Formats: sequence, structure tokens, C-alpha cells
Amino acid sequence: MWKTYMAACTVTMLTVGLLFSPQTGLQAAVYGMDIWWKTVFPSLLPFFILTELMAGLGVIAFFGAILGGVMRFFFRIPGPAGVTWMLSLASGFPSGARMAAQLRTEKSISRLEAERLVSMAHSSNPLFILSAVASGFLKHPETGLLLASAHYIGAFLVGLTMRFYGKKETKEPARVQTVRPVQALKEARKKDGRVFGTMMADAVLSSVQTLMLIGGFILFFSVLTALLHKYGAAAFLFSLFGFSETSLPIFKALFAGFFELTSGAQLSSSNSIPLHISLLMVSAILGFSGLSVHAQVAAIISSTDIRYGPFFVARLLHSAYATGITFLLLVRPVSFPSATFSLAPEHGMLVTVCVLGAASLLFGIRYSKSRAKRI
Repeated sequence: MWKTYMAACTVTMLTVGLLFSPQTGLQAAVYGMDIWWKTVFPSLLPFFILTELMAGLGVIAFFGAILGGVMRFFFRIPGPAGVTWMLSLASGFPSGARMAAQLRTEKSISRLEAERLVSMAHSSNPLFILSAVASGFLKHPETGLLLASAHYIGAFLVGLTMRFYGKKETKEPARVQTVRPVQALKEARKKDGRVFGTMMADAVLSSVQTLMLIGGFILFFSVLTALLHKYGAAAFLFSLFGFSETSLPIFKALFAGFFELTSGAQLSSSNSIPLHISLLMVSAILGFSGLSVHAQVAAIISSTDIRYGPFFVARLLHSAYATGITFLLLVRPVSFPSATFSLAPEHGMLVTVCVLGAASLLFGIRYSKSRAKRI
């Protein structure tokens, strides 16, 4: 019961703080909305829609049958879960959690396998690392591939570590995939049964709904972080540890990154912080990914029996692995070419508007058809 009281007091204090500083909340909300509207929505939406279509058409089952043996050997997960992991490397978080929850809902994987998958299928979008962080925040495009290498190698090591998770628990009967790839595709397509138009509409609507949830969390944690700085909670915490003027920017960036990844990465690129320290900090923040993303994952898996604890431990491991690999790459310098990709803000806004319009149209068509059937 004490947790309820604490949560109620915290929410009440935040509400009062927002009432007394509406301008601070508005600016933070606009900042969070800007991130979601211009970057998160247009970069994640195509992956969300395509992965749902791949699942409905049986493509994931097809490649899962091919990769089943390899994935069980390395990560103790079935083939379809391995396909989800590889897709999550390109699409960024929290797409891995979303696909893992979908597989668990369909009973395609066990709970332990789903928890391993959620823990390892959680990586930053390469577009964000190469463009936003390396080129935009750090102003050093050549560091993009270094950060990306450390981040994705760390994700692989998390997968290898999590293969040992759950050995002491009661195991569900092992399911050895003996179905041929083409047969697996046909069975998955038959099991789904929807026509392509309905499948496409469902994919768009479901993807937009998930992205709305993600946007809400981004806005909330942006406002939360701003209020903590506004009312001196962050400064009070820093004073307890007696940080010096030289170390204060570092801990301010880590504090922001603990709550919201983008803010932490942006503060880590401050001119007052040496580049090699900035790279180590960014790797740590990307690995942990911030409480905002944690809340997104927790909300996505809440409808299943997947537990949050293993995911949290995996994020600490990912942060440690990525930081260690970055340190090794800095100690033994490797020449990385400059690599950057850019998504113009106006293009991101255009994609967002077009897809929201398409989603509204599809929703209207589906509603009218369902209404006609009821009549």
C-alpha cells in the first residue's frame, strides 16, 4: 500500500508544479512533441507496418524456419524470435518489444523465450545514432560508426548473456522446428486468414496506436525532467554528491539520460565535455535507453505475461557492454569512415501527416463496413 501512497504524492506534487510553471511544461512538451513528430513517428512507422505484414503473410515464419537452429544455438530462442531480433536492430526500440509481445500473444514462443527476446531485441535506430547523435549533437560524423559498432556488439553480447536466463525455472517443452520454410509460410498464412486489404488496415491502425502511446511517454518524461530541473530537485541531488564544476556537466547529462535518452545524448555533446568522455557517456545512455523508453516497453508487454525485471537487468548489461567496447575502441583507435543519413524535418512532418490521414481513412472504411454488417 505504501507504493500507492508514494505514487499518489509524487503525481500530486508534479501536478502542482506544472500548475505553477505552465510555461516550463509547455516548452518541454513542445520539445518532446518535436522529437516524436519529426523523427520517431516517420522513422518507426514503416517498420511497424511492414513487420506486421511480414507476420501476417508468413514471411517471419519462413525465415524463422531457416534460422531456427542457429538462434537456438546462440540465444536459446526459436527462429521467428530470431527474425524479430534482427528486424529490431534496424528499426530501433521499442519495435522489438512490440514484436515479442505479438509472438507471445500468438503462443509462438514461451514466456522465458519472450523475456529473452524483449531483453536482447532492444537497440537504437541506426538513423538516430549516425545522424542525430554523431552528426547533429557531437558534430563529428566519423564517430557514428564507432558508436553504432559498440551499441550493436553490446546488443549481441546481451543476447549471449540472456541465453543463460531461466535455466533454474521450470521449462516448457522444447519445440524443435522441423517444418520446411515454404510449409511454415503456408501454415502461418492460413492461420492468419485475413485478406491483404484488411491486414494492411489493421497494421496501419495498430502501428499508429502504438506510436501514439510512445509519443505520450516522450512528452511526459520531457515535462518531468524539465520540472525536476525547474524546482531544483536535480541541483539538490548534485549537491549531495558534491560534484565539482568540471564534473557537473557530465552528471547533468547522465541524470537527463536516465529519464530521457535524447536529452541525455544532447547534453553529453556539450563543448565543456571532452569528446572521448562524450562518446563513453552516449554509449552508456544508448544502452540503458532511459526511463521513457522503459515505460514504453512496460506498457507494450503489460497485456502479456512477459515480466519487466529481465528487461531492466539487460539494459544495465547493455549499457556496461557498450561503454566497455567504446573504451576499447578509443584505447586502440580504429579508423571509421564518416557515415551520416539525414531525414529533413519537413519530410518527417509530411510522412506523419500522410500516414495519419491514411489511418483515418482506413478506420472510417472499416467502421462503415462493420456498421453495414450490423444493420
